[in-house]
Amino acid sequence: MRIVLAVSALALAPASAFAVDYLTAEQAGKLMFPDADHFASREIALDAAQMQKLDAAGVRARSARWPLRVAQRGDTTLGYVVVDEVIGKFELITYAVGITLDGTVKQVEVLSYRESHGHEIRLPAWRKQFVGKTVASPLKVGDDINNISGATLSCSHVTEGVKRIVAVLDLARRSGALS
Repeated sequence: MRIVLAVSALALAPASAFAVDYLTAEQAGKLMFPDADHFASREIALDAAQMQKLDAAGVRARSARWPLRVAQRGDTTLGYVVVDEVIGKFELITYAVGITLDGTVKQVEVLSYRESHGHEIRLPAWRKQFVGKTVASPLKVGDDINNISGATLSCSHVTEGVKRIVAVLDLARRSGALS
């Protein structure tokens, strides 16, 4: 009887995790800005008015504090790397976005993917769609970002996350917080 109960309990247990760590934040930064000789940690702090501006633009900031890494070569700033997490379908996706000084997306890297399906968002062809996008870009699945069948939620949520990061950094840049 005990064996039957144990087997039944195992059958009802959730499927095992499929988490894969691909890169660390440090590795992603070096990949995005290979000419950088160091990365300085910084934080953007948004005030209530800035949070309202983002909300009015259709971007939910989610947080008033945004840690980032400033890619530098000597005293010259090359760009910024922001690491964020969004929910896929059930699990978190950790990704990094490299942004140039003018607010253009340089690169997107998936650092950790924990879902059982949808890992295709790691494919270079899908991530390459973000390169060159700015705050003026739609950054919307089905518009300027293609969907991947079977990874719709992962595609949508990472795209929304990239849009949020681009908007936050643009706002910080225009307000002088990134000077």
